[in-house]
Amino acid sequence: MPPTDRRAFLHSLGAAALAAGLDRAGVGRLPRPAATLDRIGLQLYTVRSALERDFEGALDRVAAIGYREVEFAGYFGKTPDDVWAALEKRGLAAPSAHVPFEALKSNWRGALEDALVIGHRYVVVPWLPPAERRSLDGYKRVARLFNRAGAVARDLGLQFAYHNHDFEFARLGGRVPYDVLLAETDPKLVALELDLYWITKGGGKPLAYFARYPGRFHMVHVKDMDKTRARGFADVGRGVIDFKKIFARSAQAGIKHYFVEHDQPADPFASIEASFNYLKRLEF
Repeated sequence: MPPTDRRAFLHSLGAAALAAGLDRAGVGRLPRPAATLDRIGLQLYTVRSALERDFEGALDRVAAIGYREVEFAGYFGKTPDDVWAALEKRGLAAPSAHVPFEALKSNWRGALEDALVIGHRYVVVPWLPPAERRSLDGYKRVARLFNRAGAVARDLGLQFAYHNHDFEFARLGGRVPYDVLLAETDPKLVALELDLYWITKGGGKPLAYFARYPGRFHMVHVKDMDKTRARGFADVGRGVIDFKKIFARSAQAGIKHYFVEHDQPADPFASIEASFNYLKRLEF
């Protein structure tokens, strides 16, 4: 085929491919390949009773289901070296751990040093005591404390983060406290772990926050809400939260880790297996 004819042929192929990608409205849009989660994590609070009875046996069962990441909420009397060894033996990583708010005022550096031994990247405060959140000024004081804690964590190569419940979305003094925390904290020092159940129950909209504060939500708790009037907990995929729509905006949000959680499962291991199987199949 002469070069001129070959160029015309290739041009026609390109035009045909472009036309095939047009949607019905006539806008050029090639289909985006479906994405899936490459790593599914578990917040170990879900299986806390089993860990307390048999720490290593519980981790065996978590790994056997297919989880490759876990997030701690206490170490059940184990030393940091013991925790690291148990994870290493099972091929598990623990990029994150929850520590009490009180640790910020008492033994923050010690908590961070433990995190380094175990291999955490994030150290997360998961709850604010009521005395700290009675006013917007209280939230601003908390934000300043978070910034200081985040600076210490950064100096040690770690990232501080905060995990929400629903109370942060109840208006106080004409503002949403969660917005105050986001506005008053340094994005480089304070990341967010967004609990998708609690923000939904509190009336917040995950996608709106992703758009307003892109890149700040490094982790999510993947927790579903049942269809009853009580809006209780549900295994992931058996409730009303649209994880497909939320995960499609992961890049905008900055999400790096996804931790399944169910606060009150009737059968913890059946629950985490059902949630894992749903997420493994989910395309977004």
